[in-house]
Amino acid sequence: MIVVLPQTTPEPDIDSILAQYPLAQRESLIPLLQEVQEQLGYLSRPAIVRIGQHLELPTSKIYGVATFFNQFRFQPQGRFHVQVCRGTACHVKGSAAVLEALKRELKIDAGQTSRDQLFSLEVVACIGACGLAPVICINDVFHASVTPQSVIKILDSYRKKAANHDDQAA
Repeated sequence: MIVVLPQTTPEPDIDSILAQYPLAQRESLIPLLQEVQEQLGYLSRPAIVRIGQHLELPTSKIYGVATFFNQFRFQPQGRFHVQVCRGTACHVKGSAAVLEALKRELKIDAGQTSRDQLFSLEVVACIGACGLAPVICINDVFHASVTPQSVIKILDSYRKKAANHDDQAA
């Protein structure tokens, strides 16, 4: 019996990026990962395999480097990307409780995307809006003095935006 494994088709954007690094070696790994993530929005499994082939590095090495740095994502971001600040000012003013409320409401952990692809959740060290603490940022819109109770209202407003946009598109 012959088993034919499906061949991974490289995503077109990846090949154009790799073409910019014709003689690339190990030192090109991080710039390649950054460019691929910028194009795709995340690092897909086929992209990592293709980068490994191009650099003649095992996939495990690619994952090892990519998982070491928290800038890299392995899932597509949600339509609304929620960043929770955990800097000192936000921490002191209750951002841990805000994060827990977000995780509970979205039913995801930090670094994940909701099943409906509507929300993704990221914890950041500092957003740089200490005077607004605790603060969350959703698609570059800052929400100040957030409480675990206000999280539900904030998320509901984005759910309504998505529903209204989807209704208008139909």
